[in-house]
Amino acid sequence: MVYETSYESGRKPFKPDLSRGKWEKPTDFIYACFGLALKLDIFVISYWFYFDMGLFGILPYYIYMALYLVPIMVIHSFMGQFSSSGFISAFRVSPFFKGIGYMSLALSLASLLYYSIFAIVPLIFIVHSLRPALPWSCENFVPDNNITTICNMTEKAVDTLLSIDNETELYSFTMIHVPSTIFFQHHYEAYKETQSYYISPSNDLSWHIVGYSVAIWAIITLIFYKFSETAKFGKLIRYMVVSTLVLLVICIIRFLFLPGALDGLTHYTKPHAQHMFEGGLCMTVIVLQAFGSGWGTIVALSSHNNFKTNIMNYSWIIAFGQTLVYILFGMVNFMLKHYFQTLHSDNFNTFVEGKWALYLSTASVLSTMELPNLWTIMYYTMLLLGSLIVMITQLFSVFTSLFDEFELLRHRKQEVIFGTLGVLSIVSLLFCTNNAVEYFSALSLDAIMTHSLMHLILLLAILWVYGRQRFQRDIEFMLGQPFASWKIFILRFIAPLFLLISLLVGIFISSFEHAFSSDVMVIISLAVVLLSVLCIPGYGVLIMCQNTGRFCNRFRRACRPNDWYPTEMEDRQQYEEVVGNADITHQLYEVTEEVN
Repeated sequence: MVYETSYESGRKPFKPDLSRGKWEKPTDFIYACFGLALKLDIFVISYWFYFDMGLFGILPYYIYMALYLVPIMVIHSFMGQFSSSGFISAFRVSPFFKGIGYMSLALSLASLLYYSIFAIVPLIFIVHSLRPALPWSCENFVPDNNITTICNMTEKAVDTLLSIDNETELYSFTMIHVPSTIFFQHHYEAYKETQSYYISPSNDLSWHIVGYSVAIWAIITLIFYKFSETAKFGKLIRYMVVSTLVLLVICIIRFLFLPGALDGLTHYTKPHAQHMFEGGLCMTVIVLQAFGSGWGTIVALSSHNNFKTNIMNYSWIIAFGQTLVYILFGMVNFMLKHYFQTLHSDNFNTFVEGKWALYLSTASVLSTMELPNLWTIMYYTMLLLGSLIVMITQLFSVFTSLFDEFELLRHRKQEVIFGTLGVLSIVSLLFCTNNAVEYFSALSLDAIMTHSLMHLILLLAILWVYGRQRFQRDIEFMLGQPFASWKIFILRFIAPLFLLISLLVGIFISSFEHAFSSDVMVIISLAVVLLSVLCIPGYGVLIMCQNTGRFCNRFRRACRPNDWYPTEMEDRQQYEEVVGNADITHQLYEVTEEVN
């Protein structure tokens, strides 16, 4: 028997959630996936990936997009759309690998804890922009400990430095700080107590950050109180994504008039052979950021599509749309970088500190414009919307997957949603300390490594265990059009090679990051990553223990599709006819009765 029901396997039957709903418009799925590209921590840690590659540096992205991003995105969409289930229940296709769903759940919740900082920072600047005078503007900012900033780096200051006897070349290199960065760091008490520019390591809570964190989670709670239904949520995401991109384009147009901005765009679009080489390696990692901060988000989002939605075309549209978002933010990065380069002195080597350029340093740039309060509010509203889109989309996929998998929770949806948000808001206070940057950067890099591993296991489960013929038959039945065999070949043999490279790069970067991390951070990473990875074999062993027979027999039965069919009755009947008439066998599913 190739397929079996839950009654035949002795497992609890899957009952679809009839109240889960569909998107109001089919394009809401596209907008929701566009929003995944607003996962901007990839630009914050751009020291590793994006710092000087430019537009031609991301050309390899398009090659990788065709070789494995779009094909893997099609598999994610296929699993969700065919089964109308989230990223846990969708593994009815091969229950042995259902642990991937639980691993995705753990990593998704972990990513939500640290990602709140990306919403906190914009909210801080928005709130202070409501004051008559911006506290980080050169007119109102008073530097600490006589440090050099872009405000006091005048010609007189340069002459003073040059007039000093400089036999030791102490001033051959000068760091120029940005007031808005220092303004943000003032929200940490440890910074105020130190005599150095750098924040001393401390796990003390910053009560200013705690207050803003509570506000962010209150906003998210209000969103799910008003827009928890699928149709309403899709409509909200649609308007939020469009508003974010419109504000981004408006800000880019204004940034074009900054000193050095055009030079930045010229450098951004100018081809460099070295940057192409750098991009060829780095983009193997960056391309996987298209799936958002959580691994199974696209699976859950696609489960709200109509059964016949053309995920092939949608996947290409999503991939190109996400690339456009990356290019737009890359333009902002380069314009800001070259703007700061116009501020240093030509008399000796200087470096303008632009930490978190998109989030922290930009506020000082905006303070130099006409109507600085208005531009600051517009820019940071765009960043706040982008961060909220990532967080609520990730939460929506988590709730969808939980309600699909656990029937008991469907009757207590409000309690589950608000209880989860309350727990997350409390645990996220861990990232309201001075070590928060260390925590989020380490976990971000750990996620890169684990996502590559999970994609590899997914390809194994779908194209080798479930079988290429069955996958090809199912997706052709769902789409109503042929699915070329060469695409299967790419997924089975080409994509795993690039995922393996991405995994190795992720392991190297993550190991390097943890070499400078505290013991606490190493323990947290081990708990979040290694324990979640153990979910995959752990759940597989559990399924095997529920079967009978020898080891091989148990393993084969654990890999059989279980209640794998469309949830709509008409589609299910047509699918059963197709499966019943198809003479497709696979040695992994051929289970013989044991002779006692």
